[in-house]
Amino acid sequence: MMACKALVIGFLGIANEVTAISSTVSGFCFRREFFTTRRASSFSAAARMTAQTHPRALFLNPENQHAVDEARRRHYRASSTALHSSSSSSLNPSSLSFSSKEDYLAHLKRIGQLPAGFKCGTSWISFTPVEANFPSRMNVTLIALDEPTDKFAIAFTKNAFPGAPIRVGRERLKETHLQAIVVNNKISNVCPGGEGDGGVGDAEEVCQAVARRLGLPSGKLVLPSSTGVIGWRLPRQAIIDAVPRVLETMQAASVVPAAAGILTTDRYPKVRAATVAGGRIVGIAKGAGMIEPNLATMLVYLLTDLALPRDVLRAWLPEVVGGSFNCISVDSDQSTSDTVALVSSDKVAVSESDYPAIKASLTSLAQRLAEDIVRNGEGTNHVIELRVSNAPSVEVARALGRHVINSPLLKCAIAGNDPNVGRLAAAVGSYVGNQGLTEGLRLERCRLLMGGQVVFKGGAFELDPEKEALLVEHMKDAQLDPGPLTMDSGSHVTFPAHEKNVKVEVDLGEEAGKGVGLTLYGSDLTYAYVAENADYRS
Repeated sequence: MMACKALVIGFLGIANEVTAISSTVSGFCFRREFFTTRRASSFSAAARMTAQTHPRALFLNPENQHAVDEARRRHYRASSTALHSSSSSSLNPSSLSFSSKEDYLAHLKRIGQLPAGFKCGTSWISFTPVEANFPSRMNVTLIALDEPTDKFAIAFTKNAFPGAPIRVGRERLKETHLQAIVVNNKISNVCPGGEGDGGVGDAEEVCQAVARRLGLPSGKLVLPSSTGVIGWRLPRQAIIDAVPRVLETMQAASVVPAAAGILTTDRYPKVRAATVAGGRIVGIAKGAGMIEPNLATMLVYLLTDLALPRDVLRAWLPEVVGGSFNCISVDSDQSTSDTVALVSSDKVAVSESDYPAIKASLTSLAQRLAEDIVRNGEGTNHVIELRVSNAPSVEVARALGRHVINSPLLKCAIAGNDPNVGRLAAAVGSYVGNQGLTEGLRLERCRLLMGGQVVFKGGAFELDPEKEALLVEHMKDAQLDPGPLTMDSGSHVTFPAHEKNVKVEVDLGEEAGKGVGLTLYGSDLTYAYVAENADYRS
């Protein structure tokens, strides 16, 4: 109790420094750190006990890992010294870096100004799930427009077992106007037992309650979103009772409280913003695990005051999603509850001549937000940036890229700073061979690069100790949690220290001018990911 009290006092101090707007963020981070630490510590203790009693589990012992790591450093020290200055710093440029969680939250506050015409607020409830007899806590977040808008577009998961908010949301796309979005975390409202309607009635009643409190004529002006445990029922009445408290927190200054309120296993909030054509675009995202294209376990809200027509927004959104949120993967599992909403408050007039710049800004913002989701992934300690170049089609580039970044062996190698490039070649060859593309993709023209170094060309590997040393340093430089791989690596990351990635390229060798390219983002596979998902509900 005393330790928890001290933590609370410490985080209250942080909240005072970062101002009241970010107090919600600090509160979330405290809860996230507390449970992550508990899980990682218990998992680590069990693993270390196993290591002591079972010789084949020695790799689980951090001291042994440290010894292996040190041996590798000694082996390559001579060759890496001369080359180090040209390695990690140039291969891993970073446009943003942060020295502390407070520094990161201050950055979010600076960029998080809501576009004109929007307000947001968040509060929390205590509840006990019907399906599990232990107390829990849920955030209820509201994003509202000053006036109804007909300018909105929404993309949803392709999972065949969608959550009730997805089913309701597809109906909302047929409506003429939208004025609010209500979000709850903790429970995703997917196919729950109870009333036999798959949770649709619960979602609609929450929307009706929000509409009544906002003075709207119908709940059909409200889009519901839910994220969290699959299969549990919403605590409908508790959410409805919380709506007045949420409305008391509504403000038009910052999107940060909403960015924090929608999170589940995320380690920190995510906000991106752009100023273009006299207006603003601000995006927030939730997503950390069960991340795979079409879509992933994500809730993304792209808000703008630019008066873009409805048909333009609906034409742009699939393209934007295709080049961003459908180009990421943490663990290859596609969720049931994914939503990307693009909403305009219609406050800033634009002309068609502004469209190219606006679309470019929107696309870039979505790509960075998608990358943030991967960097914030459960247990992620390295972000893998995979460029598939000179491919015969975007479809081949996307499918092959997803196959590579989802390779468990490659992900594990990168987690351990081990440039085992044979696993990269195996993943590429596996996809090409199993898809019957051997004739169309002549692998003798294929090149594989890692960290800017050519490791495979003309059907043969190009490896040497100097190159190995460069690749090791490149991977270490991209770590979010520096140091050797241990059971706790990544468990205590509460802010993104940098935006460095492990760079991988698969050049399929299509003739000049005929090939296409695509960049995808994935994460490594760490002990912390396993611990998080072994203990997700309890």
